Amino acid sequence: MNKMSKACNIMRLALLQLKGSKDKLANLENACKKIQEAVEKHQPRLITLPECFNSPYGTKYFREYAECIPSGTTSQRLSQLAKECNVYIVGGSIPEFGENDKIYNTCTIWSPEGKLIAKHRKMHLFDIDVKGGMRFKESETLTAGNEFTIIEIDDHKIGIGICYDIRFEEMARVYRNAGCEMIIYPAAFNMTTGPLHWELLQRSRANDNQLYVVTTSPARDETAEYVAYGHSMVVNPWAKIIQSAKEGEETVIADVDFSMVEQARQQIPISYQRRLDLYETVKKC
Repeated sequence: MNKMSKACNIMRLALLQLKGSKDKLANLENACKKIQEAVEKHQPRLITLPECFNSPYGTKYFREYAECIPSGTTSQRLSQLAKECNVYIVGGSIPEFGENDKIYNTCTIWSPEGKLIAKHRKMHLFDIDVKGGMRFKESETLTAGNEFTIIEIDDHKIGIGICYDIRFEEMARVYRNAGCEMIIYPAAFNMTTGPLHWELLQRSRANDNQLYVVTTSPARDETAEYVAYGHSMVVNPWAKIIQSAKEGEETVIADVDFSMVEQARQQIPISYQRRLDLYETVKKC
């Protein structure tokens, strides 16, 4: 039986930090194998995968590796595994063939019945030019999504973002205002921004909104064209890191206590002390 006790408000998570390659089917089968292993060994309620887990991360690859959702091979396998393993799967992200020949960076979320309960299209595209660091423009290939995504598991609301979305506090604030107790960000920070901001941003979003922040990164591969930073992480509502991976392929297990969300919000009641007469995040989900 999957680990979720309503009495004690504990949910077990498994974060799969996976090493990828240019072999799409091999990437998918590795993810499926790790899902099965995590379920057999740890019985999680929720499993999360990395950003672009079935493809290399790069603008020249997105269209080549893109699939339709939910009819594509990756969606079908995740649906099958979620049902067989009786687990929720936040399917990292994959390049998605959308309407009008558009390509999106999309996270799919699957129920223990194998149903697609939501999908999140990355809202903020990673277009940066760091002097002496790196240049990357997702908008050369991808289209930005326009919808907030909230799922509900065992009466707990969870917001979904993808990678660069984590830099935008307003987006996290919308999720907080909608009652979310956790935000999950599949993410592939690089070796320029990772050491500077990876931990900082997660702890900041958790602290700002008094909720759990969960990130799942690809494992680091120094031979890849885009080198991911790694360090998949779970941060609690007090901005404390409760679990973190290292650089390589790894499964991170964390038991999340949702009662800590209300505890933090009661003891430091910033949601009631905000000067809404002066400022407000007004967007609604």
